[in-house]
Amino acid sequence: MNAKVTVIASQIKSTVDKKAFQTLQTALTNFLNNRKWTNDNYQQQEKITCNFLLTLTKDVESNVYAAVLTVQSGRPVYNSAYVSPILNYQDNDVTFKYVEFQQVEFNENNVMGTDPAASNLTAIFAYYVYLILGLDYDSFSPRGGDQFFRKAQSIVTNAPDGRNITGWKAFDGQRNRYWLAENFNNSKYTLLHDTYYAYYRLGMDKMYEDENQGRQQMLNSLNNLNTLNADNPNLFGVQFFFLGKNDELAKVFKKSPPQERVRASELLQRLDITNAERYKQELK
Repeated sequence: MNAKVTVIASQIKSTVDKKAFQTLQTALTNFLNNRKWTNDNYQQQEKITCNFLLTLTKDVESNVYAAVLTVQSGRPVYNSAYVSPILNYQDNDVTFKYVEFQQVEFNENNVMGTDPAASNLTAIFAYYVYLILGLDYDSFSPRGGDQFFRKAQSIVTNAPDGRNITGWKAFDGQRNRYWLAENFNNSKYTLLHDTYYAYYRLGMDKMYEDENQGRQQMLNSLNNLNTLNADNPNLFGVQFFFLGKNDELAKVFKKSPPQERVRASELLQRLDITNAERYKQELK
């Protein structure tokens, strides 16, 4: 990982020395960037650029905090300086215990650790690393990310459990870590994986040499999602795909010939309801 971690603690009213949160930021940065997360060898410029913004919102109890985590990662596009957003997600179910200088560590064989409240933060960060890796590998080869989605699933299965810890279970909500891992590991939703490969490797990466062909593949990826959504209305994995992509999608299909633009607009308004009005206006 080439990760940037930012910890914001301005809302915390306790008497804890605010320097502790700077220490936490450094520890989390080292945790993400110094750990080897795959068996593959990466050159420096090949590392995945990503951002983790941890905003502490309140003291739950002594040294225990509620927070919101925003995770973003990008995927470089072949033969260009452009980086396409591949993950842009806000997790509102983050609660953790932290005392300055405590070890920030993660053991895949003991996700819960000796103190679930303290282990929860690194479990969440590790989960999103594997999600980032899964999406990245999926975007370069068909079903390339499977091994990493399974690792994310394993963290969900063995996740810390305790008072105030949420986001790991099916009944914690319809849009959380449990459902993301479930969607990406469920054999019923293989079109989800096909979508990432078609969108990035066959689509975005081809735009330099053949813009029309690349855009057609990106349209195919939307057709995949439309099929998946028709069979599984409101599937979280489908909604997740569109987070942070509306600007890119509008710009890409604005250059389409009329018939293709109409089809893209129809699909986008149906699938990405939050941004439907924007697509309607920009893809007229």
